[in-house]
Amino acid sequence: MNQSPLPFVELMPLSYAADLIKLLERWVDIGWLRALDKVFVIFLYELDPQADPLVLLAAAFTSYQLSYGHVCLDLLETLNAPNFAVSLTSVGDQQAYAVLLPSQLLNGLDYSKWHHALGSSRLVELSANDNSSKSAQSRPLVLSGKRLYLRRYWTYERRVDTALRLRIASQKIVPADLPQRLNNMFNQSLPSGVIDWQKLACAIATCSSFSVITGGPGTGKTTIVVRLLALLQEPAVKAGSPLRIRLAAPTGKAAACLAKSISQQLNSLNVSLSIRESITTQVTTIHRLLGSYPNTRHFRHNISNPLLLDMLVVDEASMIDLEMMANLLDALPSYARLVLLGDKYQLASVEAGAVFSNLCRDAEADGYSPATCQWLQAISGKDFSINDLQEYFTANYSLAQQVIMLRYSRRFSEISGIGQLAFWVNQQNVEEACKLLVTHSHKDLFYLRLKNEHDDAFIRLVIDGHNDKIYGYRYYLSLLHSTRPALDTSCDDIAWIHWAQQLLYSFDAFRLLCVVRKGSWGVEQLNLRITTALRKLRLITGNKQWYEGRPVLITSNDYCLGLMNGDIGIALKLPESGCDLQVLRVAFPRNNGQAGVRFVLPSRLNDIETAYAMTVHKSQGSEFAHTALILPDTLHSVLTKELIYTGITRAKHWFSLIEPRSGIFEEAIRRKVKRVSGLMLELSATPNKTY
Repeated sequence: MNQSPLPFVELMPLSYAADLIKLLERWVDIGWLRALDKVFVIFLYELDPQADPLVLLAAAFTSYQLSYGHVCLDLLETLNAPNFAVSLTSVGDQQAYAVLLPSQLLNGLDYSKWHHALGSSRLVELSANDNSSKSAQSRPLVLSGKRLYLRRYWTYERRVDTALRLRIASQKIVPADLPQRLNNMFNQSLPSGVIDWQKLACAIATCSSFSVITGGPGTGKTTIVVRLLALLQEPAVKAGSPLRIRLAAPTGKAAACLAKSISQQLNSLNVSLSIRESITTQVTTIHRLLGSYPNTRHFRHNISNPLLLDMLVVDEASMIDLEMMANLLDALPSYARLVLLGDKYQLASVEAGAVFSNLCRDAEADGYSPATCQWLQAISGKDFSINDLQEYFTANYSLAQQVIMLRYSRRFSEISGIGQLAFWVNQQNVEEACKLLVTHSHKDLFYLRLKNEHDDAFIRLVIDGHNDKIYGYRYYLSLLHSTRPALDTSCDDIAWIHWAQQLLYSFDAFRLLCVVRKGSWGVEQLNLRITTALRKLRLITGNKQWYEGRPVLITSNDYCLGLMNGDIGIALKLPESGCDLQVLRVAFPRNNGQAGVRFVLPSRLNDIETAYAMTVHKSQGSEFAHTALILPDTLHSVLTKELIYTGITRAKHWFSLIEPRSGIFEEAIRRKVKRVSGLMLELSATPNKTY
């Protein structure tokens, strides 16, 4: 193949198409592209042997963007920075491998020529076309403006766009006594000049078919949910037809946390017993809610078989990818309310798309129209202009009227180190964030700079924490032995359940979070190191894979056992009925808000891994008393300020940052997740509605 950096457009299309595939194979070999992307291009080439190489190259880039979480390929951005379309770390890679760069292939290419080549291809459909012919509808690529999609993801985005437009345009009847009932629900005092965003969020959600509530830890998202459900259920219960309400979350762990929070909030809710009993504490995963069919992308509940409910509340919505959101909206009846909860600053979904982030794009500005502002003032009985807060209400499109951002954190005070660190990381203020860590001015923040890969300070922190109150893993393992029921305790005795509950709770006193899975500072190696260290200290015994005290993480949904991806259990020795032997079983929380425990034989568990260390992605929806985040010693594509923020906000009382090499933390804060999508562009154009 000709290795000279000729402008791509000067090369002969037919002869170069085959050469392009050979080049893509080379990119796959050196890790710049996935094998899947190359196979997709070969598939397109077989569909159309006359295909312009420009189209095939764009298809390879578009397919690869999914691995970065992008829904589509932005042609203009790709021309401005072609090398970012593949996993190219530096131009020096090209010299080492003697292979053409994307920038060399696209050298001198004009956007209009690339757009024309795509628009005239038999492989590409123009989204503006109303052509419903079978040939057009079966084309594998879709071009919408400057964005190129794989058809499947373009279809997902259209389904989400259509469903949300219909919901945004729909309104619910405003109860005449809503202001009075809101005042009864939200009677807590706030600092002077602070808007009660919880109250406003509840007002908007009460009168909307669709609403989005975003806020950081401690801002009261669960408080809003319980009060919102009470506000809606009260008139329904009095009318003799309680609302059918379902609660869901993306993972089992997130579902368990929501169930626990709602159960606690219900106990303090000032409503009648009948209203309280009508509010469910059962939270399920989205997969289980929709009824997923194993090993397929299909669900039992869909547009033809919608869910039987009147209202759906989804927590940790930032974790929902575009495909899942499309399926969820398809299965939702047109008359049902939908409330999405989450933190817009957290990591986006693992799969492609960032729907929640798209929806919350303007949340900080609170783009409420003057009409919405006046309505909120009337409902809340508060004149915002008196406190010079009119600046929040500026925009005039409908989506903005459905989004509420909570600002006042009840978990992290102004003097909290964790709260300040999360704020400065969000602001990408490297200087202030580093100052908080290295000055040791806050008792809830700790910074550990390792001397080398074998620095024992890391193991000491993980096992012993910082002192008797700031725990490591010794804490739960010590309780395992010191609180075990007596040997002669019957296997049916409730003491074993209480013991398991205590250990599951104490295991959440500390957690080590990692950025990556592979390498010296990845999940796999660190789990091995920690296991070895615990054995040396005789905190765990035995050299086999299974041992008492082993924490395990479920890595894929198991519907037969009722265990979901993200569930964590602990292996414990329990008495066997009818004999004197003790058998190893894994204790899992029941995730139903009732603090139950279930025991499963290890032999029945398939997709699991040891859980001393887990990725930040897997930790979403969880919180731990003491959280330690260990960074890798080299920069990775996933290292961004969103990942750092998510790791920090998993900490409830103490946060430790561990750096094998200085500078990684600073570089991570400077980087920001950017996911290409057309969803927000369309929704922002939706005309405003009036309350």
